[in-house]
Parts: sequence; C-alpha cells; structure tokens
Amino acid sequence: QAQLVESGGGFVHSGGSLRLSCAASGFTLGAYSIGWYRQAPGKEREGVSCISNGDVTAAFADYVKGRFTFSRDNAKNTVYLQMNSLKPEDTAVYYCAAHLLPCDGPRLVKYRYWGQGTQVTVSS
Repeated sequence: QAQLVESGGGFVHSGGSLRLSCAASGFTLGAYSIGWYRQAPGKEREGVSCISNGDVTAAFADYVKGRFTFSRDNAKNTVYLQMNSLKPEDTAVYYCAAHLLPCDGPRLVKYRYWGQGTQVTVSS
C-alpha cells in the first residue's frame, strides 16, 4: 500500500532546529513532486515548500525563506525539511504530500498521497 510517513517533529525553543523526514513506501518518491504543508490550531493549512519532479531547487513560502531547506534522498525514498531559526509561529502539524504534477510555487496543485503529519512545537 502506497503511503507517506512523516517523522522528526518535536518540541524546541525559539531559535532551535528540527529536521523533518517524509518517507515513501509503495511508490518511488523521486518520480513525484513533493510538498510540505503545515496547519496550526484554528488556522487553515498553508504551503511551506514544494519541489517539482526533476527539479533540484525547491520553492519556499515567504515566512520560511532563508530558514528552511528541502532535500531529497532518492536512494532512501525520503525527503527532508530542515528547519532552522524556528519561531513560535512555526508551531503546527507538518505534513508532506506527493503528486505527479509540478508545484505551483510553494505548494502542490493536487495531492495523490498525503502523510499523517508530525507535530512541531516551538516555545518562546
């Protein structure tokens, strides 16, 4: 069964770092465009970053530019979101998603696969 599984969330203090992982099973992640999203309590889901199939450069939302980086390890069928200089407003559940279509800026146009999310909490 094809699925995405996120991990790496946790609790950090403001200014800290976390690395989120998104591991795929049942399909080849490298063939897909991958997006990272987040949703805070009471807020709408927002796109954080997206990398299109075949691209080496990811797009980032303005609120994470310069602080987050996106990488792929096709051999491990996994992508990573490195989050540095974390702020309390980064607190949310972070999700990864995949689709064959290219990204539209920092987000996917559609979702074929969607993970269960990992909680990130940043204290002030």
